[in-house]
Amino acid sequence: MRLPARRLLPATALTAVSALLTGCFTGTEQTTGASGPGGKRIRVAMLQPPRSGLSPLSDDAFKLSRWSTAETLVELDREGDARPALATEWRRSGRSWTFTLRDGVTFHDGTKLTPDTVVESLTRAAGASPKPRILDGVDLTAKADGDRVTVTTAAEDPLVPQRLSSPQLAILAAKAYRGKTVDPVGAGTGPFELTKVDGTSSATLDRYDGYWGGKAKSPGIDVKFVPDGTARAAALRSGEADIVEAIPVSQAAVLDQDLVTEVPMPRTNTLYLNTRKGAFKDPAVRAAAREAVDAESIVKGVYEGRADVAEGLLGPALPWAAGLRTPVEHSEAGDPAGRTITVGTYTDRSEMPEVAAALQQQLQKAGFRVKLDVREYANIESDALAGRFDAFVLSRATVLDSGDPAAYLYSDFASDGTFNLSHLTDPDIDEALKKAADTPVGDARRKAVVEAEAAVLARDAAVPMLHERVIQGDAAGVVGAAHDPRERELVTADTYVK
Repeated sequence: MRLPARRLLPATALTAVSALLTGCFTGTEQTTGASGPGGKRIRVAMLQPPRSGLSPLSDDAFKLSRWSTAETLVELDREGDARPALATEWRRSGRSWTFTLRDGVTFHDGTKLTPDTVVESLTRAAGASPKPRILDGVDLTAKADGDRVTVTTAAEDPLVPQRLSSPQLAILAAKAYRGKTVDPVGAGTGPFELTKVDGTSSATLDRYDGYWGGKAKSPGIDVKFVPDGTARAAALRSGEADIVEAIPVSQAAVLDQDLVTEVPMPRTNTLYLNTRKGAFKDPAVRAAAREAVDAESIVKGVYEGRADVAEGLLGPALPWAAGLRTPVEHSEAGDPAGRTITVGTYTDRSEMPEVAAALQQQLQKAGFRVKLDVREYANIESDALAGRFDAFVLSRATVLDSGDPAAYLYSDFASDGTFNLSHLTDPDIDEALKKAADTPVGDARRKAVVEAEAAVLARDAAVPMLHERVIQGDAAGVVGAAHDPRERELVTADTYVK
């Protein structure tokens, strides 16, 4: 089948992209004293350049995690449960958690992992302004307790181990904290040492032979920051990059499909309905909007089939949710009767305006009159939070930084939620959300989370439409690249290029 001409990248663009990337990657594929299967360095093209000098106290922390240079006390398994990393075990006593540190861990500067270095990292994070996102609303202190570390929170918190898995709470050597900003160069514990950062252009990492988990298979990583999606796709096609993150849907179709991997993300594209005022204050009108939405056509038309039709707020990136769901009882749909509604969304994610346009047609077909208000996110968020729209289309991460969806549900649907775009106030939902937040981790918590999800869906406060996927490109010679729905891993100790 012939691909549409509009999807093909012009030869001139390929040439320009090749020139852009070659300077970064030239010569880095040579063997540098490697042993084992990975004699070549790994060339990575990444979406976003650093925003805060690669400080782990910012979103840049996820880059450090994806390069396997900075590590945390705890990591998460596929189910979102806490597993050992720099800490081998932990126990809880009321508001306090005591962590036993792994023996034999050294930082890239040669210093040893000790309780004092862990305390310094966590204390610096807890006192940062602004705080790392994972610590919003959390008062956390850490102290050395012999050869262990005790972490205490102001209120009992069953999610402390999950919180400590956030890349923003990575443990770095003392040298990282000597300046006004946190400098991760040469200060991590992972299989790769960050040796050089060239502003927002590139970064260089070399294998750290003293890694506690064994030597990495590749001698190093060379990173180029390439914000333009067409350029990243061209880098894979032209052989200028080995691993390319976040390939746009529009470019994925014209790549060799053997080089493309799609991974479900914990991110849901949702239509939030304003339950406080306007047309959607009426449950019957909200139900009419829900019935009007044809998510399958949006997945096929806007996402070219590279997304999953939503069955709830939580998607396939949280595989346990589907098995716990029971049918939701909704209100009966009423007649929109030509009511005029304003739907807002934003331009920052390229698919969102197209999704809004498709929704406009669907809702008009059902009997609504629909106006669209599409702006940059920075210019529209405050209006959405203030309730100035009847509906808002948002692509929303559903597990935030802890790997647990209870915080997202509370933030978006509790009466006092800080991101309550539906302006929902319902004591029964508040009770269900509080139960989910307070239940200890495990099967009981998952069941409570799904029950809270059902309570929200029954009110038609939000209409989940689809779950997005992250599209990653791996060159033919790449072995062992991570495909992580949480986007915490990319290059690991087992990744190499043939």
